[in-house]
Amino acid sequence: MDSISPTILKVFAGIGLLYLSAKAFSFFRLLTSLFILPGTSLSKFGRKGSWAVVTGASDGIGKEFATQLASRGFNLLLISRTASKLSALSSELKSASKDGSLQVKSFAMDFAENKDSDYDSLTQLINGLDIAILINNVGLSHSIPVPFLSTPADEMKNIITINCVGTLRITQLVAPTLVARKNGLILTMGSFGGLLPTPLLATYSGSKAFLQYWSTSLASELAPHGVTVSLIQSYLVTSAMSKIRRTSPTIPNPKMFVKSVLGKIGRSGGAQEWAYSSTPYWSHGVMQWGISTFVGVGSWVAVWANRGMHEGIRKRALRKVARDAKKQ
Repeated sequence: MDSISPTILKVFAGIGLLYLSAKAFSFFRLLTSLFILPGTSLSKFGRKGSWAVVTGASDGIGKEFATQLASRGFNLLLISRTASKLSALSSELKSASKDGSLQVKSFAMDFAENKDSDYDSLTQLINGLDIAILINNVGLSHSIPVPFLSTPADEMKNIITINCVGTLRITQLVAPTLVARKNGLILTMGSFGGLLPTPLLATYSGSKAFLQYWSTSLASELAPHGVTVSLIQSYLVTSAMSKIRRTSPTIPNPKMFVKSVLGKIGRSGGAQEWAYSSTPYWSHGVMQWGISTFVGVGSWVAVWANRGMHEGIRKRALRKVARDAKKQ
């Protein structure tokens, strides 16, 4: 067999060098984004006393967004389902205000009901407010992992209505104010469930994938108007939705997670393959970069591994239900 010519060897060596250089640069970019470079200061988007709107504000990540934004001088419009929780949070935030100047408005609504009257009332409530920030945090997942064909109709409908329709309608109400002031910030909470096709969470996974494409498209539309839009990706966070209570290197609590989000505005973190997106928490960013670089988010391997993990979670959840039923 004829030997390979030196020219062809040089071509292949050059291609290999370019590939390795690209991966090395990508890894360097990941590290600088997660650990070195700061994000855009929140003061860029609004002066002290301007308003931030937070959906799903009464618990978990939403409550922490409200707390940290209040500590940075933003007044708050809190939207969630339970009026009593909103009232308690409002009192808590006002009590913690150092100079007593914090203003908090709250509005209780069930996003699953999708009532025009609720959105009409919200329109009146935000009228005249100098809104600088919108946090699209409201969301719903399945109670436990479930095959799509076994998903209850109400659960499927509520996930789509809350995650997709609710987020779009709130944004349509608030974004015109940001465009008019030629400045503002919209953060929408994504999920690895939308990044990675997730068997047994198919409806939730699809809803979060929808938000990824919608948010990226919206970001391009609003950028010429001075409005910053970003889809925030995350793996698990301790919360009522995740049903996880203990933190770990890959599972932060809401305080840790929100601090990373607000500290890395405008930085991609691990979301290098997506424009106008960020995975700011350090371990989540490293995980996403590793999966994207070495596995592929939509690959057979990723889908197979995700299915196996959620089948295991479902089995454990069903065993727990059976044990609890015997105790009654």
